[in-house]
Amino acid sequence: MSDIYIPGVKSRYDTDKLIEDLMKVERIPKERAQKNVENLKTEKTNWQDLGRRMAGLRESARNLYSFQSPFTERVVKSADESVISGTAGRDAAEQERSFIIKQIASADRFLSKPLPENYTVPPGNYTFGVGKESLSFTYRGGSLKDFAEALTKRGRDILRADVITVEPGTRSLVIEGLKTGSANRLSFKEDAEKLALSAGMVEKIDSVSRNLLSDPVNIPSGSSKQLKISPSLPTRSGLMLSYEIATRVKNDADEEAPGPPPGPELPSAGSITYGGITIENDPAAVSLPSYTPPPKPKRVDTMDVVQLTFSDGTTKLLPPITDSTEYKNYQFKITDISEGKTISSISVINGNTHRDILLQNVRIYDSEANEGLRPLHAVSTAQDAILSMDGIQVTRSSNTIDDLIPSVKLTLKGTSDKTVKINVEPDRQASKDAIISLVANYNRLLADLNVLTRNDDKIIQELTYLSKDEQEEMKKKLGAMQGDSTLNTFKSALQRLATSSYPTALEREMALLAQIGVSTDVRKAGSSQGYDASRLRGYLEIDEKVLDQALQTKLPAVKELFGKDTDGDLIVDSGFAFALDSLIRPYVQTGGIIALKTSGLDSRIGQEEKRIESLDKQLAAKEQSLKQQYGKMEGALNSMEKTSTSLDQFSKSSNQ
Repeated sequence: MSDIYIPGVKSRYDTDKLIEDLMKVERIPKERAQKNVENLKTEKTNWQDLGRRMAGLRESARNLYSFQSPFTERVVKSADESVISGTAGRDAAEQERSFIIKQIASADRFLSKPLPENYTVPPGNYTFGVGKESLSFTYRGGSLKDFAEALTKRGRDILRADVITVEPGTRSLVIEGLKTGSANRLSFKEDAEKLALSAGMVEKIDSVSRNLLSDPVNIPSGSSKQLKISPSLPTRSGLMLSYEIATRVKNDADEEAPGPPPGPELPSAGSITYGGITIENDPAAVSLPSYTPPPKPKRVDTMDVVQLTFSDGTTKLLPPITDSTEYKNYQFKITDISEGKTISSISVINGNTHRDILLQNVRIYDSEANEGLRPLHAVSTAQDAILSMDGIQVTRSSNTIDDLIPSVKLTLKGTSDKTVKINVEPDRQASKDAIISLVANYNRLLADLNVLTRNDDKIIQELTYLSKDEQEEMKKKLGAMQGDSTLNTFKSALQRLATSSYPTALEREMALLAQIGVSTDVRKAGSSQGYDASRLRGYLEIDEKVLDQALQTKLPAVKELFGKDTDGDLIVDSGFAFALDSLIRPYVQTGGIIALKTSGLDSRIGQEEKRIESLDKQLAAKEQSLKQQYGKMEGALNSMEKTSTSLDQFSKSSNQ
C-alpha cells in the first residue's frame, strides 16, 4: 500500500524523504550547538551546586568562631526538672547554686457549691478585682455558661471563668485570677459579691488581722523584745505570721574596751581658820592595786533569734534568719509552726555579741480572707513563691524569676524539702552539634569535588548515605570537570586545612583536629580493619568519645582551635573555621569566582542560543528552497510524462 501513488497526496518520487535526508545533514551544526548549550547549562548547574555547598560549609565555619559561637552558649542543668528549671544567656557566669523550693506562686481560683443546671445569674453590675486591677461590666442575666463566657471574654489577661460538673445533674462556677502572687487577690464587689455569696463561693468573716509592730525597733546585742498576742487567735487554715528583719554586724574594733575603775570617792580633808589664817589638812591617800583589764568575752554568733511562746508555757524557735542590711520578709503558716497550740507571744532574743537586730512590720493575717470575704471552696489561693538559694530565703510573686541570678531565668514547677542543685555551664551539646554539622558539610562538599574531578565509579559507591536517585544524579556528574584546575586547586587547599596545626592555649594538646577526634581516619593504631580506599579521599571522621572528652575538659582550647585572636585586637585571625571561611570567601562572595564562572557560562549560553536561532532561520529557508526546487522538478517530470503519454497515443493512433 505504501507504493500506491495518489495524485495530490503523495509524491511519486518521494521528494519529502529526499528533502528530510538532505536537511539532516544541514541540521548537524544546530544539533552540535544545542548539545553545547546543554553541556554549558549542566556545567553552570554544577558550579551553582558547588557554590551552595561552599556557602553551607562557610556558614558552618562562621558559626564556630563568630560572636554567635556555640562555645559561648550557656545552659542551665537542674538536678530535678520537675521542681526547678532554667535558661541562661551567653553572659551568664558558670556557677552552681542550691535551691529549696518551699512554696510556688499561685493565683486565686475559687469554686462555687454545686448549683442546679437551670441556675440563672441575675442581671446587674458585676465588678471583680485582681490585685490593683479591676473589671466591671453590666450583665443582662442568663445561664451560668453564658455568664462565664461573658466574664472570660472581658477578663483579658487578668480573669477568666468556667463551668464544670462536680456532681451529676449540677453545675459549679469557677472563677480564677490569671496573675500569681499574694498581692493579686481575687475580690468581688457590687453584684459580683452577691453572686459569690449566693453561689456558695465565699462567706463573710470577721477580720483577724493583727499588727503587732509597725515601726522599726532596734534590738541590740544581748537584749530581747517580746510581742504579746492578746486576745488569742482562732485556729484557721489561712492564718499567716509575717515579719521583716535586718541585721547590723559589728567588728571587734567597734566594741569599746572598758577602762580601769575610778576608785573610791574620798571626802574633803577639811581646814581650820584662826585670826584670818586658814590651814588645810592633808588629803586622804588610798593605795589602789594595779589595773588588769578583764578578758574579752567569747564571740557569739547565732541566727536562731525568733521564738514563739505558747499558752502552755512551752517555746519553739523559728527557722534561722540571714544577715542582710536591707529588711527581709519572713512568713510562715500558723498551722505549720504552732503544732496545734495557741501562740501567746512572739519574742526576738538577740544572743549575739556583735550583731544588732532590727525588727518591723510584725503582723498576723488571714491569707485566705480578702476584704471580709473568705473562700469556701478554694482550689488555690494567691500566694508568693518562697525559695531558698544557698541558704538565703527570697520571695517572688511569679514562678518565673529572672532577677535572682544575672542572665539566668528560673522557672519554679514544684516544691521540694530537699536541696536541688542548679548548674550554669557551657552548652557542650550545642558545640558538639555545630562541629558535627561542620564535618558533614565539609564531607558533602568534598564528595562533590571528588565526583566532578575524578572519573571513577567507586567514588559514588563509597557514598553509602546517598539514595538511589542521588547516586544516579552523581553518575551524571562523574568526571564532568576532571581537568578544571580551579576545582583541583581548591580541593587540595581544603584537604590541607584539615591537617594543618593552629595556635591554641594548649598547643601541644589541641593544635590539630585529630586531637579532638576529628581526622581522616579515626581508627586506633594497630587495628586490623585492613585497607580502605575511601579513607584516602580526605573525608573527615569523628571519634565521639574523644570529642566529648575534649569538650568536657578543654573547651576553651577547642574553641581556639576553630577560631582565635592571636594579636589581641579582638578580631579572630586564626583557627580551622577561620581558615575555611577565608578559603571559601573568594569563591562565594558577590562577584567571586563562582559568580564569574556562572556569568561566563551565561554569556556563552546566550551566544550559542543566538547561533541556534540564526541556524533555525537558515534551516527553515533551506528547507523551503528545497521544497520549491523539488516541487518544480516534480512538476517538470509530470509535464514531460504527460507529453510522452500524448505522443504514445498519437503514435498508436497514426499506426491504426
